[in-house]
Amino acid sequence: MIEKGKISSLQMAMLLYFIVLATAILTLPSVAGKDAKQDLWLSPIWASLIGFLTLGIFLKLNKFYPNENIIQYSERIIGKLAGKTLGFIYLFFHLYLNGIVLRQYAEFIANFLPKTPIPVVIASMVLVCMFVVYGGVEVLARATQVFLPLFILPLLLMVLLLLPDIEIDNIFPIMGNGILPSLQGATSIQSWFNDFFYISFFLPFLKDRSKARKLGVISIVAVVLTMVITNLITILVLGSTTQEYIYPVISVSRYISIANFFEHVESMVMAVWVTGIFVKVSAIYYVLTLGTAQCLNVRDYKPFVLPFGFLQVIVALWISSNFQQLVSFLSTSGIVFFFSLEIVIPLFLLLIAFIKKGRNGGLNSNGTKNQKNH
Repeated sequence: MIEKGKISSLQMAMLLYFIVLATAILTLPSVAGKDAKQDLWLSPIWASLIGFLTLGIFLKLNKFYPNENIIQYSERIIGKLAGKTLGFIYLFFHLYLNGIVLRQYAEFIANFLPKTPIPVVIASMVLVCMFVVYGGVEVLARATQVFLPLFILPLLLMVLLLLPDIEIDNIFPIMGNGILPSLQGATSIQSWFNDFFYISFFLPFLKDRSKARKLGVISIVAVVLTMVITNLITILVLGSTTQEYIYPVISVSRYISIANFFEHVESMVMAVWVTGIFVKVSAIYYVLTLGTAQCLNVRDYKPFVLPFGFLQVIVALWISSNFQQLVSFLSTSGIVFFFSLEIVIPLFLLLIAFIKKGRNGGLNSNGTKNQKNH
């Protein structure tokens, strides 16, 4: 194997939690609120079905091909040429996705550091992530463990401090227009649950694979709870104006004021955003370099780390002319784009793998035909 590191199922669950929530936490209430209105807190519950579907697809594929990820077993399932082509498509997808994440991060940081050029903001994040990627999957997993409290504790503290400002009437009537608005809101945010797709790249490195299913489910439940609480506290404070804000969580945090002393706590939200983006960018960056080495059949992925670092900065700057254009893409055609690559194609691969299993009389742990003794 190119990567010899091992991680636990718990570390994998933490990684997936970060990957999904890193970009969701700030804009989720406004995205869901456009369709769901006061029922936006229900939307993550419906959208979580996509997360469970994704988890099930990749756990089953991993059962057929336990030591490989989607880039590797694509060649076994649909043939070498088609598999290689699909592998390169996924590599471009990872590069494109990290460009989107980095641009979102830079646009947000520009609100706090308006005089700092966006290329500098992006390049500094890529540089820090580069050291993690060089360290491998174990370093990535340990960094996730270190930063998880810095992600969760500020959110919990913010929720507690906002309790005096909530208006319970803001969530009523619950499903006043039926279930449809909350389902429409779920459609808008389901792209984040698609990101459980990245479990494919971490399952081969697990040292306690028997716990993968349980901790994968726990990760989805943790994501849903965090989204529901974030949406609830936002709608309870901001009411019907939630969807009018680009970053409603930032707006909510400005309501915090204790004795005219403890206020202007936007830095807490910034800390949550930066730690989440750091882990997510590092994870996708790692998958990009590892997958490239696997596609090209080379023994080490580290020579690709520096070139892809420069390339990610360029893609992040090129990805859109402004932030509004990027948001428009993510809320329209981007939904279909991500769903196709992260759900539809893997499901298609799983169906072919099932057919091949039935035709060949079963697959062994390497994904090859079992030999029958006569």
